[in-house]
Amino acid sequence: MILLDLNKLGNIEQATFLERPNRFKSICEKDGKTITCHVADPGRLKEIFIKGRKVFIIKNKPGLKTDYKIIAVEVENEIVLLNTSLHSKIGEEAIKKGVLGFKVKDLKREVKYGKSRIDYLVNKDTFVELKGSNLLIDNKCLFPDAPTERGSRHLEELIKAVKEGYKGIILFMMLRNCKCFLPYKDMDKKFYQSFKKALNNGVEFKGFKIKVEKDFKVKLVENINICKDFS
Repeated sequence: MILLDLNKLGNIEQATFLERPNRFKSICEKDGKTITCHVADPGRLKEIFIKGRKVFIIKNKPGLKTDYKIIAVEVENEIVLLNTSLHSKIGEEAIKKGVLGFKVKDLKREVKYGKSRIDYLVNKDTFVELKGSNLLIDNKCLFPDAPTERGSRHLEELIKAVKEGYKGIILFMMLRNCKCFLPYKDMDKKFYQSFKKALNNGVEFKGFKIKVEKDFKVKLVENINICKDFS
């Protein structure tokens, strides 16, 4: 089941990752020349951005600060989507195709609630916040790979929404080939505690795994559950 065709974004080219001088910029090599590439994902990505790895890029329009933007990275024969600006569209398509477990009749994106904007309001009564997990450890997808105050705030907003009569869902998109999901306690204890609190206060967890095929089509693979050793 195809969620997005990355080829429609532009001509996808290949380069080699060299270094990442700051969160939103990387240095790569293409056809023997050094180029700059925009990194949309602000996470640490230490397990993904390793010198010498193949990256898939699309040329930016003239006038921007970088020459290209990174779309994905090849990690051990797996193409890992690495452009967070695409998450919302992919998530929307996955929701329409049933990952929440019910039929979608109405969907709005970026809906203001409390002090945040929640990713989706589905069927006018269900707030859904989408997160992407690209950190793979021991066949488990973990989140976050860097401390996230924003992530904890979104969980608190979902708790508030449930108390006010809405349904609340924290939806995780697994970007790696993992077996299950865990909040990463060692990276962000506050998010871990907020995640547990949310589940204990009526917020539902839903997860799904995607795969970027060699033809750069993003495929919905399967639903993913929380790991059994979560406590």
